[in-house]
Amino acid sequence: MSSPNETPLQDPARGLEGPSYSLWQLVAYAVKLGALGFGGPVALVGYMHRDLVERRGWISEADYREGMTLAQLMPGPLAAQLAIYLGFVHFRILGATLVGVAFVLPSFLMVVALGAAYVVYGGLAWMQSVFYGVGAAVIGIIAVSAWKLTSRSVGRDPLLWAIYLVAAAATVVTESETVWLFLAGGVLVWLVRAPPKSWFTGGAAGAALAAQLPTALGAASTWPVLLQIGAFFGEAGAFVFGSGLAIVPFLYGGVVTEHHWLNDRQFIDAVAVAMITPGPVVITVGFIGYLVAGLPGALVAALATFLPCYLLTIIPAPYFRKHGKRPGIVAFVDGVTAAAIGAITGAVIVLGKRSIVDLPSAAILAAALLLLWKARKLPEPFIVAAAAAAGLLVHPLIK
Repeated sequence: MSSPNETPLQDPARGLEGPSYSLWQLVAYAVKLGALGFGGPVALVGYMHRDLVERRGWISEADYREGMTLAQLMPGPLAAQLAIYLGFVHFRILGATLVGVAFVLPSFLMVVALGAAYVVYGGLAWMQSVFYGVGAAVIGIIAVSAWKLTSRSVGRDPLLWAIYLVAAAATVVTESETVWLFLAGGVLVWLVRAPPKSWFTGGAAGAALAAQLPTALGAASTWPVLLQIGAFFGEAGAFVFGSGLAIVPFLYGGVVTEHHWLNDRQFIDAVAVAMITPGPVVITVGFIGYLVAGLPGALVAALATFLPCYLLTIIPAPYFRKHGKRPGIVAFVDGVTAAAIGAITGAVIVLGKRSIVDLPSAAILAAALLLLWKARKLPEPFIVAAAAAAGLLVHPLIK
C-alpha cells in the first residue's frame, strides 16, 4: 500500500482517474534515463516522449507539451526541467523533487568519478578519441529524435512550420537559442487561433497568472544569492536556456578567463566529459567543481546550478496545470512547441558541424543512423559504446 506522500493528486480539469503508474516506477525510469540516456538534452527529451507518452502512456501529449513549453521559457537545463515537470504532473512537489534528483544523480556520480581519475592521472587524453566517435554517433541520435518530434508536433500546419523554420534558422545562424523567439511563436499562434475578445477585460485566471508569475520568478531568483559559495554556478543555472548551448561560453568566461580555475585544456576536457557521459550536458559543472575544490566543490556547483531550474519549474507548474486547457493557452503552447522543436533541429546542425569533421566521423554518423533506422529496438547505449570503440581505434591514426 502506498504511503500518503506517494498518493497521486487528481486534477479535475484533466479527468478523475489517477495515473497508471506509481511514483517509484517513474523515479526508477528517471534513474535509468540518467544512467543510460546519451545524446544530450535534445535526445533526452525525445526519449521521454517515446518512453512516457508513446510506449507507456504514463504522460499525456498535452502534459508533455506543457512541460516542454515551461522548460523552454524558463532558464535552466532543458531535459532536467522537463523531467522535473513530468514528475510534478501526478505527484506534485514530491514527484518533481524525487524525479529531478533521480535524473541528475547518476551522471553526477559519473563525472565526480572521472574528476577523481583526472586529478590522479593528470589528464584524460584518451577522452578526445572517445568523444570523436561518440560525438558523431550522438548527432545521429539527436537527429532522429528531432525528426520524430517534428513529425508529431508540427504536422502539416503552415503557421507552425513557418515558426519552426524561423527558429531553426536563427539557431543555426546565431549558434544559440533565444527565449524571445519561443515567446513570439506562442503569441503569434495565440493571436491567430484564439485572439482575446478584449485586450482590457481578459479572464481572471489569465490575469492572475500574469500577475503572480513574475513575483514567483523574482522570489526564485534570490536563491543563488543565498548560496554564496555557489554564486557563480548559481548564475550559470539561471542563465542557461534550452539545449544548454549557451552555458559553454558562459562557463569558459568565468572558469577560465575571469577566475582562472582551469586552463584551456582542462576546460575542453570538462566539456568532453559532459558529452561522453549520459544525462544532462550541464552536469559538466560537477566535473569543474571537483577540479576546483574536490567533492565539496562538485556538490556545491551542481546544487547551485540545478536549484534555480528546479524552483523555476515547480513554482509556475501549478498555473500551467490549472489553466493549460484554455484555448488561448493551448494555442500559445503549440506556438512555443513549434519554435522549440525548430531550435532543437537547428542545434543538430550546429553540433553536427563541430562533431562531423572528416570522412571517418561522417562514416560513424552514417552507421549510427542506419542502426537507428533499421534496428529500432537496439538500445542507444550500445550504439554509443560501439562509436566510442571506433573513436579509440580511428582517431589516433588521423591525429
